[in-house]
Amino acid sequence: MAMKTDVQVVVIGGGIVGASVLYWLAKLGCTDTLLIERRELTSGSTWHAAGNTTYFGPYAEMTRLFAGSIRTYQRAEQDSGHSINFHQTGSVRVATTPRERKLFHQYEANYAALGIPYHVIENERLSELHPCLNTRDWFGAAHTPTDGHVDPSGATHALAKAAQLCGAEIQRHSPVESLHHENGMWSVHTPNGVVHAQHVVVATSFWTRELLQPLGLNIPLYATEHHEMITEDVPELVSSPGEVPAYRDSDVSCSVRQEGKGFLAGIYESQPEFWSLDGIPKDFREELLPQNTDRLMSHLEKLMDRLPAFAEAGIKTINNGPMCWTPDGLPMLGPIGSNAGLWLAAGFNVGIGTGGGSGEFLAHWMVNGQPHFSLPSVHADRFGNDMTRDAAIESIKNCYRKGYRLPESI
Repeated sequence: MAMKTDVQVVVIGGGIVGASVLYWLAKLGCTDTLLIERRELTSGSTWHAAGNTTYFGPYAEMTRLFAGSIRTYQRAEQDSGHSINFHQTGSVRVATTPRERKLFHQYEANYAALGIPYHVIENERLSELHPCLNTRDWFGAAHTPTDGHVDPSGATHALAKAAQLCGAEIQRHSPVESLHHENGMWSVHTPNGVVHAQHVVVATSFWTRELLQPLGLNIPLYATEHHEMITEDVPELVSSPGEVPAYRDSDVSCSVRQEGKGFLAGIYESQPEFWSLDGIPKDFREELLPQNTDRLMSHLEKLMDRLPAFAEAGIKTINNGPMCWTPDGLPMLGPIGSNAGLWLAAGFNVGIGTGGGSGEFLAHWMVNGQPHFSLPSVHADRFGNDMTRDAAIESIKNCYRKGYRLPESI
């Protein structure tokens, strides 16, 4: 079928974020839409994501994005009949200091207001929930029993199918070559033709900076390398009838969840490496980057002490993939400066965790003239247009190396 040439909204990017925007526009009645993807859905960084969908966070407004994401994926599954493979394992965020436990208690009111089950638990209960953990020297944990993880590909395709059932269209294998704005309309140029639209949503992750540079826009988005390790089967998990909750630790700076009968661990190392600062390779596809686990060792030594079963299991797979970052670690959502009709949905280092809620946030803004709740910390124009690359990179380094460290106060 020939690609449409005139629509109300073009969404560029077929990862979890672009698919979420397309879905929520459709749910809000905007179906004269076209999503354009350079290759296949999930081809950017969605395909190698861990799929974690946590509720835990120190800021209630960001937690609304987390909650909105899980709700969005479940709703899309119902609408489309396509499985998202949601594992409601719950998650535990361990308190490695008395200060962290105190902060966990401070968050209780936020979760009560949001209607999200949340408990600050003792080490004994933590050991019952996750018998593989060595709880020595910990001060309990925050437990969110109704979150977990989804299949990133399944969730993306559920969103896309549900949007299509409402009338939205998707064009694959159409890399966007350029954008032009004239007489109140945008022209989106692809090898398959030109599409004219009133609104363009750029949801292109680490390609965003280069795509928008010709418009005179300086978008401070850069990619770091990020390692994930998957173990062989763990005897304690093989014999368990259910799944253990996901485990997150600010001291190790890691997130670990069950994957099959083994563990999947994502590490935020103290010395992050950046990828393709001078431009994404034109032929980059669904690829991973060379492994460099030496810089993970100080984190892995702590992890093996806290999770002895991880130390005893063999490593089956190591993935090193690019992860998109903004200078403050939060996504960029909303209109971009004076470019009427141009919207940004990029900069997601936790794309699965916040993608669904962010699609809802942006779609409400586009359709109703404002988001359905206030969250100025994610507005796309907050960095201005004059941040240098060095300044952006230094800020991203600081965000990455902080990992799961909590703020001093809320």
